[in-house]
Amino acid sequence: MRIIFMGTPEFAVPALQAIAAEKSVFEIVLVVTGKDKPRKSKRADVEPSPVKRAAFALGLPVYEVDDVKDPAFVEMVAEYRPDVIVVAAFRILPPAVFEQAHLGSFNLHASLLPAYRGAAPVNWSLIKGDRETGVTTFFLQQRVDTGTVILQEKTAIAPDENATDLAGRLSEIGAKVVVSTLHLIASGTVAVSDQNEALVSRAPKLTRDNTRIDWAQPVVAIHDFIRGLALKPAAWTTFQGKTMKIFRAAPGALLSENASASPGALLVNQGRLYAACSDGWLELLSLQLEGRKNMEASEFVRGFRQNAESSLFV
Repeated sequence: MRIIFMGTPEFAVPALQAIAAEKSVFEIVLVVTGKDKPRKSKRADVEPSPVKRAAFALGLPVYEVDDVKDPAFVEMVAEYRPDVIVVAAFRILPPAVFEQAHLGSFNLHASLLPAYRGAAPVNWSLIKGDRETGVTTFFLQQRVDTGTVILQEKTAIAPDENATDLAGRLSEIGAKVVVSTLHLIASGTVAVSDQNEALVSRAPKLTRDNTRIDWAQPVVAIHDFIRGLALKPAAWTTFQGKTMKIFRAAPGALLSENASASPGALLVNQGRLYAACSDGWLELLSLQLEGRKNMEASEFVRGFRQNAESSLFV
């Protein structure tokens, strides 16, 4: 079976490696990924995508593209005569591309569709406080994330699991599901089911606006918000006019002597840092103030002088 694999970030790497491991059955004829991006390091001008690095390590041919609607890209895909196109965390493909695969093109999505259609399913599942998530493979259709479902696998979400850790686990689960999906297609035994439109939820792209902490929310909601955005892009607030990212927190005991504190109020208690929410206190554990390195809250506390002007997040 001739396969074109399309993906860019670390999430897609385990699926690529899992397919390549079954080279007696599947032939990856091409790996498509995003173009190299500028690198901050002085040692190199550009940085290859995680998928590109993995493909080179496997000795696979790589094609870099940013404009998947470019007619030259469409023609190139057709020249490789793919039986199947496998997509994992890549761009939205036009029909002119995904219809080139004569046995079908499918996507690996990091949610139990139709839940969390969109760009950031792992993040929004955690932000909403879900206790279960999973992965889905589905055949591509013109409308994004709406295709018929092939396979799904569920997994429980740990109470303190963050988006980085959950995405890593889902990528490994997804790799196995991708290989199982390919075996079903190869054997001609694949069966599909329609998505229930009544159960659709959205996972929109993360932006500066929708990643800002609202301290007027309950403790549990803010805790879920922080872990749902950790470690990147990270939930943020402002402190003394500067952006502060919060990477890790934990629901704290209600401190009765400060029970009426305004949302966003800061309190240092026995060397630990707390922020007031609508119904209690959230202990802050790991953070980064603009212009400074990541630090444990205990380190921040050592340089913190609490007074009326500096004791509030906004």
